[in-house]
Amino acid sequence: MSEPPTDAVVDRFHPTNGRISGYVGLGVGAVVLAMAVAGWSTGRALGVAILALLGLLLVWVVLLRPAMWATQRDLVMRSMYHTDTIPLARIDRVAVSQVTAVTVGDKRYLSPVVGYTARQTIRAKGASRKTAAAPTPMDTYQVFVEERIGHLAREARDVYGETDAPVRRTPAWPEIAGTVLLVLAFLVWLLLL
Repeated sequence: MSEPPTDAVVDRFHPTNGRISGYVGLGVGAVVLAMAVAGWSTGRALGVAILALLGLLLVWVVLLRPAMWATQRDLVMRSMYHTDTIPLARIDRVAVSQVTAVTVGDKRYLSPVVGYTARQTIRAKGASRKTAAAPTPMDTYQVFVEERIGHLAREARDVYGETDAPVRRTPAWPEIAGTVLLVLAFLVWLLLL
């Protein structure tokens, strides 16, 4: 009997903010791009089209691309322009505030995928002044994510032992190249205008 693949997704942590805004932003950007193409010229319409494409790309990068999931051995944190693959057994601490912070040794890795909104943070500060009981994993999704990643890290250490496997950072080359090219295209358009 073979061992199950270690890169299969065990848990996918759903974003707590930004998705609806992202889809609305894509819709608005698509409308602006369509209007620029409809009034096509090398003048103002070309500049609007370049900015619309840049806006679409930035909406994707900032609001829709970030994701976080766990495999049997790793926590994968996909951010705007890179992806960090963190061995679960190396995770020392997980804290969710406005972003998720994972500590490995003396280095912190951040993910905007799961976090508290400003309103939740203010409400929690008000509740802490009244000495309310600490929230349980059933109270909020953010607490559940914090507890779940901690559990997966402990489980990985029990199953696979301590590891010195490095944290791997992979750049998001298509997003980086697209952003650079569109910014350069807009600057060239400005100079030629």
